[in-house]
Amino acid sequence: MPIDSGHLTQPPSPSALLRAFVRPIDRNRPHHRVLDAAAALAECHARRRAVIEEARDPAVSSARILRLIDEIDRERTTQMALIDNWVATNLAHRAGASLHTETLGAVIDRMARKWIAAQHALDGDPEGRTHLHWSRLAELADGYRDLITDVIERRRRLPVW
Repeated sequence: MPIDSGHLTQPPSPSALLRAFVRPIDRNRPHHRVLDAAAALAECHARRRAVIEEARDPAVSSARILRLIDEIDRERTTQMALIDNWVATNLAHRAGASLHTETLGAVIDRMARKWIAAQHALDGDPEGRTHLHWSRLAELADGYRDLITDVIERRRRLPVW
């Protein structure tokens, strides 16, 4: 992948994205703003899941839960915007290429949410849906790979706001 001013100029691979969900930022790897935002999105989804679990306790204030979820969702919106800004700045968009329906930030946010659900299922899923969570995460990773391949080869373009 080409490197421009110390920043990777192509979207990260699906495997790099999945590693970003599980590992804290590694100062020894090349810096990529998309991976940093992806790691932050995974953390947001982990916190959101914990807050929702906390909400099951009748002693916990509903107002507090709503405030925490709002804060987390604002942070998610910020991280998705950072990814989308990176796309607008770093990826060439060919006029006439098929437009994808979601921004890259929204795609990565969905992957982060499913990553957290799949990890949580490993801790014991009372509904027995562990395999389903991991299968869906694999489908999202495959779809992401297809999307970035099409974008790099200029067959598709991503929405930019």
